[in-house]
Amino acid sequence: MKNYWAFLFFSIFLTSCNFAQKELPNSQELLRRELHTIDWNKVDTYPTYDACEKLKTEEENKACFFDRLHFEVVHVLKTDSLVQISTIDTVQFLVTISPKSNLQFKTQMVNEKLLPKKMLDSIMAHHQKSFSKIHPATKRGIPVKTQFILPVGLNSSSD
Repeated sequence: MKNYWAFLFFSIFLTSCNFAQKELPNSQELLRRELHTIDWNKVDTYPTYDACEKLKTEEENKACFFDRLHFEVVHVLKTDSLVQISTIDTVQFLVTISPKSNLQFKTQMVNEKLLPKKMLDSIMAHHQKSFSKIHPATKRGIPVKTQFILPVGLNSSSD
């Protein structure tokens, strides 16, 4: 009878260990699920200037960044001797900020009769170093490339 109880005890003990095992999730499945949850079209933090980082909310920081960038672009265009500001109303730039904080402008919309896009692109490239340092946008703590359209009104009293 002792052998019967010993056999029963060990068989229960061995089978109960199998019930306690948890199946580890497949790493590929975890990666696939995580990649589907990430919104690749949005950043966690927008590009920013040092002066804007002290602001408390993300919206204030974003508004500060775009206001300052707009101001700097208008300043560059108004101080460049090749640009006749009085004849141009608005310009749209495709702005690219690289993960290494490099800033690039490409003219999207301007009245070609008044100022050719290539000329405006070369002016912006020439003055690229005069812009304040911009910290790139981040996604999950990693600096990422961002692009956006920046409309610039030139015949306003913004400066």
